Amino acid sequence: MRVTCWGVRGSIPTPGPHTRRWGGNSSCVEVRHGALDPLVLDCGTGAKPLGQKLVGEPGRALDLLFSHFHMDHLFGFPFFAPIFTPGYEIRISLPAHAEQDASEKLGRYLDGVYHPVRLRDVTARLTYNAVRAGRPFTAGGFTVHPAALHHPGGSIGYRIEVDGQRFAYVTDTAPFAKPGEGIAAGQPPLKAEERVIELLRDCDLVLYDTMYSEDEYLEKMTYGHSYPEYAVALCRAAGVRTLSLFHHLPDATDEDMDALEERWRAHMNPTVIVAREGEGIEV
Repeated sequence: MRVTCWGVRGSIPTPGPHTRRWGGNSSCVEVRHGALDPLVLDCGTGAKPLGQKLVGEPGRALDLLFSHFHMDHLFGFPFFAPIFTPGYEIRISLPAHAEQDASEKLGRYLDGVYHPVRLRDVTARLTYNAVRAGRPFTAGGFTVHPAALHHPGGSIGYRIEVDGQRFAYVTDTAPFAKPGEGIAAGQPPLKAEERVIELLRDCDLVLYDTMYSEDEYLEKMTYGHSYPEYAVALCRAAGVRTLSLFHHLPDATDEDMDALEERWRAHMNPTVIVAREGEGIEV
């Protein structure tokens, strides 16, 4: 399995000279394995360059999974070239109660008011899968386990399995325990933490929302984002091999990202890396 980050920022895309080396596009991740159709996670602005690459390849089918519907994870969908490619099949999975609800959620954004393109105008064939936490499903040749996260309006984390390999995408989630409680405080995990630990259990790679430093999190506890020390504690308990810090603060410059990488460079159990736009990771 190969995981490539096409967008690594949270909240709002921040292209420019201060993010040139680490990337300024918002969340979008591509998962590939052998000859299987590609699997795409979220459609932030990183979806635009990814889509241009995909339509230049022979395949004409993919699976697209949304974690939730905040704008930074949706910005790129109307600019995702496969949706305008005749003959392309796009199987869309998103948190919803039923297929009709799933299509309506996308249609609220592509409705001619919030964006000039209407969902009914796209030329690709779109099908919908309503995702419910705790109910595994298949996406192409991948087995997907969804779990509820801790974020305003809700969010879903995914564990993706194929041929004995495990990768988890966990973004837009605050810690599941109050400061001084739970696993990050050296105490037994709370029940909600145990559920996420099981999602991450024995993963080869985890992309985890670590938008804030611990001090920033304490100032913005209701914003729905986490910090590296918390992600490390969960991943250690789950036996994760590699943790990739993800969903970076929009204000973080390349120099800030360099400092974050240097701080965690020597960490083991798990190995900690920092997600960089355009970088592929072999699982």
